[in-house]
Amino acid sequence: MTTLTFTLTETPPAQRVDMSPLVCQKLEGLTLNEIAAIELQCGKRKLRVDQLFYITGSNTQDIAIAASTDKLDYIGKELNGGSISVQGDAGAYLGMQMKAGTISVIGDVGLYAACEMKNGLIQIEGNAGDFLGGALPGNKQGMKGGTVLVKGNVGQRAGDHMRRGQILIEGNAGDYCGSRMVAGTIAVMGSTGRYLGYAMRRGTLLLWNQPQLSATFNDCGSHTLAFLPMLFASFKSLDSRFADSSVTLNRVRRYGGDMAETGRGEVLVRI
Repeated sequence: MTTLTFTLTETPPAQRVDMSPLVCQKLEGLTLNEIAAIELQCGKRKLRVDQLFYITGSNTQDIAIAASTDKLDYIGKELNGGSISVQGDAGAYLGMQMKAGTISVIGDVGLYAACEMKNGLIQIEGNAGDFLGGALPGNKQGMKGGTVLVKGNVGQRAGDHMRRGQILIEGNAGDYCGSRMVAGTIAVMGSTGRYLGYAMRRGTLLLWNQPQLSATFNDCGSHTLAFLPMLFASFKSLDSRFADSSVTLNRVRRYGGDMAETGRGEVLVRI
């Protein structure tokens, strides 16, 4: 079987499109005619899939979205296995509440990517918007597991309310990275903005560059941490700079905080 490919007939579409029905578990066992007849919300209207996309291939567990744009929202929502490849940009809510499988994006992604994600792997070649791995508005539980790898930069509040899992950022992170974090790991190779770890309760922020920290973080001195080489060993299978042995570190300066909360979080900075 060949990759089931959806190619936009109109680039970009006139309105935003809800792509949540086109995930592997919902398409399993359907014929191409049945897939073509699925209706997608497009602005105020509902359109059949074949009104928006040319459809080729047959493997519903290996999906590709070709000529994708940032108007395609909810790609991979609640994905529970299989793989989705996005050839271009993606809109908001990529991989929202994802449970298993893989999503790869060649371009940039919008707001709330990987929000409330539970497991699986999301790899983004470009940049990600605000609230990467965060919680939906009104909720207090962000990303709960899995791995998100971003090769570009990320916006504000990456990992907001994050509870488990890991976010790996090769570029820069905006303000409030790790805000209200409960647990998990966020690693940033580039720079970080103001209010790093704002109101974080637990969890680890691993940095390659010295951050600007608030007065509610305490300097705990320099440490050699044995768990860091094991953490980097778990990255070896990734297509990323995090898999490069030259970036591995185990000697860090540790800051504890946010003392305005429980103060059990830590910011580890490479020495």
